[in-house]
Amino acid sequence: MRLFILILVAAFGVQTANAQLFSKEKIKNLENFDKKFLSWGYYLGFNSYDYKFDYNEITEEVETETSIGFNVGLVGDMRINNYLNIRLEPGINFATRNLTFPDPSLMTEAQRQREVTSTYIHVPLLLKFSTKRLNNWKPFVVGGVSWSHNLSSNEENPDDNLAGQFRQKTNVLNYELGLGVDLYLFYFKFTPSIRGVFALGDELVRDADPNSPYTGNISSMQSRGVFINFTFQ
Repeated sequence: MRLFILILVAAFGVQTANAQLFSKEKIKNLENFDKKFLSWGYYLGFNSYDYKFDYNEITEEVETETSIGFNVGLVGDMRINNYLNIRLEPGINFATRNLTFPDPSLMTEAQRQREVTSTYIHVPLLLKFSTKRLNNWKPFVVGGVSWSHNLSSNEENPDDNLAGQFRQKTNVLNYELGLGVDLYLFYFKFTPSIRGVFALGDELVRDADPNSPYTGNISSMQSRGVFINFTFQ
């Protein structure tokens, strides 16, 4: 979040210094850019994933330690009108989460902890609602659905947590909500944005033992993520 704010402030500062955002001159960069029916680009960014757990019985919760992951992908944008666009943003996300299970039967640190490394093929289909362009910037909100294919899910692995293997479902549907601002620079459009990604279904693959200290008391496990992306078009 701090990085997003710093980049956004820096971009505004550069534009202001060149009298191209809020100056009286109102020099418009890329004046006809948004009149294109189709436009293309790419994005780079960061993510932070964790899990939302629901339990069968009230007990001490599974602890999730998050870390910063990396996003990279392409952008396809279709213009509907001056305020509405449809966007397809296929990409790859890399994420790592560390889980600590509280069950007292797990005696050692190796038994209690699981590192969950995920590589997602992530395909969002989004609606982008923009305001009227103001000189060289245009705020927007975005929302939609996405499909994630976890290449590191271990769903088909016959081993479970008793053998040290944490398993989750390979295919996940999500909904996404976010906001950002289009900045029209001299040569390209630069868009910093922040977005929340929320899984719609249970992702946990349970252990063979129904009383497993890892999965026995979990009724559902759903991924949640925060994405900060920087798009270039």
